[in-house]
Amino acid sequence: MAKLKLEDVKKYVEQNIDSFHVKRLENLKGLKLTRILVRKNPYLFKAKNTLTAHDLVKNLLDAHLSSQEETIFGEFLEGLSIFICGKVFKGKKSGIVGIDLEFEKNNVKYLVTIKSGPNWGNSSQINKMKEDFRRAKKTLRTNTSMKNIVCVNGCCYGRDNQADKGEYLKLCGQRFWEFISGDNNLYTSIIDPLGHQAKLKNEEFTLAYSQLINKFTLEFSQDFCVNGIIDWQNLVKFNSSIKKEK
Repeated sequence: MAKLKLEDVKKYVEQNIDSFHVKRLENLKGLKLTRILVRKNPYLFKAKNTLTAHDLVKNLLDAHLSSQEETIFGEFLEGLSIFICGKVFKGKKSGIVGIDLEFEKNNVKYLVTIKSGPNWGNSSQINKMKEDFRRAKKTLRTNTSMKNIVCVNGCCYGRDNQADKGEYLKLCGQRFWEFISGDNNLYTSIIDPLGHQAKLKNEEFTLAYSQLINKFTLEFSQDFCVNGIIDWQNLVKFNSSIKKEK
């Protein structure tokens, strides 16, 4: 075990956080209004008494971007986790399906799947993770003499006070970052570097976002409004009607 140098973490973040901002902006610039309209629930917005094209478009866009950003940032945090564990325990990106990180500590082989937060999946997704863990342990025991293998669901933020889930451990927030680094304060130490150039990057994003809101509002008004009123019948048909075969 090597001692983690926070300066190494800071350098990694500063060198790689730009990928999050670039992907976030690329995702925004590549959006089409029709793509969002077919993926979101029109009944929900009608039930919320949404009256203006601007409000509907903004709510649709914000909901889409929120889920996309969570995924993009989750990829960044996974990379950061592997980097940190590599520095301390020589951890590495796993080549086993369903496993993100593997490393050894105190004669134990750890297989880790990394998620952003604790509430990441439904029962079928959790069952799939368990199956991935079983398959990974079987593969390792077939190919190596390693007997003591522990599976871990690591979550980058949040908490779960019942770590032992039977087949695996669930370590969230402070517990997870300490587990891969040996530093019980790492979960707070990494927050400041994440703001590297955030103001500059967000200004660029805000400009592109504002342009898209205006563009989509105009498109929506032309295609789904009649005399300035949202044509909900037409919107629902666009979203949910049976697609005719050509």
